[in-house]
Amino acid sequence: MASTGIPLDTATIISTALEGILYGFSVLMFMGTMWVIYYKPNANRPIAFAAILLLILSTTHLIIDIIRLEDGFVKHHDIPGGPVAFFQDISQPTFVTKNLIYALQTMIGDGVVIYRCYVVWQSVWVIILPVTLWCGSSVAALIAPYYASRATGGNIYTNQTAQWITALFVLTLSTNLISSGLLVYRIWTIERRVSGNRATSGTMMPVVHVLIDAAVIYSAALVTILICFVRANNAQFIMLDMIMPIISIAFCMVLIRLTPRKATPSYLPTYSTEVNERERRDSQQFHMKPLEVHVSQWTHNDGVE
Repeated sequence: MASTGIPLDTATIISTALEGILYGFSVLMFMGTMWVIYYKPNANRPIAFAAILLLILSTTHLIIDIIRLEDGFVKHHDIPGGPVAFFQDISQPTFVTKNLIYALQTMIGDGVVIYRCYVVWQSVWVIILPVTLWCGSSVAALIAPYYASRATGGNIYTNQTAQWITALFVLTLSTNLISSGLLVYRIWTIERRVSGNRATSGTMMPVVHVLIDAAVIYSAALVTILICFVRANNAQFIMLDMIMPIISIAFCMVLIRLTPRKATPSYLPTYSTEVNERERRDSQQFHMKPLEVHVSQWTHNDGVE
């Protein structure tokens, strides 16, 4: 199947530029995430580690895209077919590497969504289907670059890699929609159950809204990639590069929103505990005896007859 849409060299330039812009936003979101994790008592360290991994993978992916720009337009510009032929060759080591990075990014992002779903439901049975889909998408994400590295000719739409890439997008989209749907439904049912008995004016609906927003952003990008890929449109390369920082942005957006707005610095609880402990020791050292009160009663008679 011949590719359609914009030329590959133009698509590569646009995708790298847009990826760089979104990467800047993802760095800002990462800085905000690290700030709230640092000041949040009992922060979830594995989630912080996942945020660091997502940023590292996004950074590596952007660097590889910049290297591919230099290779296509500078080092290999004089090959038969020019830069278009270079970017069309899916067996290039840089192309295989960037797709492996995308596979890892997807596995981490979807895995965190499933983990949040388990934490809210506290049931293994609920996440059986999302985990099964996650395993399938992980296998497809790792096999697709393997077939790409062994390709001897043709573009990505005519190679056996296309079948695995299509399966990857479908399974990833299903995993995200099902996991996010289960998560939102659980929080919404809890909110509806306790809304009538709540003593304060707090609500969990803002949490539901931000979860829906993150799921919609990620799902919309996946649907766009899937449609473009099925129609052999080169615009899918643009969206595929953009989705790397989008995963990080959606992840950090949820984490920042779920953190209390006014986080108490970690040294304040420590100081308060030390003061209370000192007061307790002082009260034991200078123990006061019970206070005895003597009441005398005096009666006066006015002599009224």
